[in-house]
Amino acid sequence: MSVTIILGTQWGDEGKGKAIDTFAGDFDYVARYNGGNNAGHTIVNEFGTFKIHLVPSGVFYPRTKCLIGGGVVIDPAVLIEEIHSLQNAGLKLDKRLFISPRAHIIMPYHKLLDGLYEEAKGPGATGTTRRGIGPVYADKISYNGIRWSDFTDIETFAEKLHVQLGIKNKIITALGGTALDFEKTYTEYRNYHAQLKPFITELFPIVQNGLKSGKKFLLEQAMGALLDPDWGTYPFVTGSTTLASAATGGLGIPPRSISRIIGVTKAYTTRVGAGPMPTEIKDEGQAAKALREVAATTGRIRRGGWFDAELARFAAQLNGIDRIFLTKLDVLSEFDEIQICTGYQLNGKPVHYYELDAYRLEDVKPIYKTVRGWKEDIRGVRKYKDLPPRARIYVETLEKLISVKIGWVANGPEREAVIKRT
Repeated sequence: MSVTIILGTQWGDEGKGKAIDTFAGDFDYVARYNGGNNAGHTIVNEFGTFKIHLVPSGVFYPRTKCLIGGGVVIDPAVLIEEIHSLQNAGLKLDKRLFISPRAHIIMPYHKLLDGLYEEAKGPGATGTTRRGIGPVYADKISYNGIRWSDFTDIETFAEKLHVQLGIKNKIITALGGTALDFEKTYTEYRNYHAQLKPFITELFPIVQNGLKSGKKFLLEQAMGALLDPDWGTYPFVTGSTTLASAATGGLGIPPRSISRIIGVTKAYTTRVGAGPMPTEIKDEGQAAKALREVAATTGRIRRGGWFDAELARFAAQLNGIDRIFLTKLDVLSEFDEIQICTGYQLNGKPVHYYELDAYRLEDVKPIYKTVRGWKEDIRGVRKYKDLPPRARIYVETLEKLISVKIGWVANGPEREAVIKRT
């Protein structure tokens, strides 16, 4: 398998970092191709616990080289801090980390505008992370972006920054914000570039030569398929394409080179921020508290709910997923009964996710199948046959509903807490 993609099948937070960490040791390159530091992968290994936002999660394997593609948007302060934290943990990044000069840069005005837009929307706010992700992608599409390649000629960067501050400061002040200073911003970002310059290099020959010589690539997708701006719950989505197909534009991988697509699916459903979530548990009972989580990137509370097979099935079909990596099965061990959403009804008639927009999705009635819980601590189990029978029934029920084989089951945060199914 020369190119494998790991992607999320829900609204992000599925546990992709664990899946990537599980496989990365067998690959020559691990690469990010979309998103920014609004995404986060939590990795637990012998080096400690890390919340990775931009550096590919394969960084923990010494022989693996890490690529940040042009489809990623970069907050340089966050990336520099992340590099330093990894180096302080004893990891060597020289000649291992490569950043595309085509990657767009998150500027101070992007983060300012992200917050101002949300405040201006009032009750209609999207629920963004306010990291500047939407505004930087908007600038990319509207020909207003600044990339690392613009620092090749420092006059080019100065000219572009002058133009953008002239535009953005008018909007910022109109919305009640404080205008940004050119000299301060110019100096700050030149300093960022100086620190990251050793890692910035054109990735196209690295990717093409690697493919020709049979090197193995593991590609990380940020967020989840249901946050895609075309196929997700728009407008409660992210700024970048979150599908497997984005690897072509975001990294330069030809579609025919993609040989395997693994979908990461949590054993239940969570969502952070605004937007519809049909299986959300809205009361304050045991289930809601047990399935609620804290987001790795923002610290915001993730809303919890039962597994939604309608969404996972759609994501699997849309992306052509070959195998499922199921995470956090151990979280469900405390329940006497577990609900599984098998489909939706709207006005008494069956409907599919793809027939609905985000606002009508709010009105669907989930159709639930109830299965009995196993009520045993399954952490520490390393063979599928050793799981309680009811836990195996749960896994196999999800497999049938998604119509994709579940190849791996994660039952704990540790690197070794992964059960491979034969």
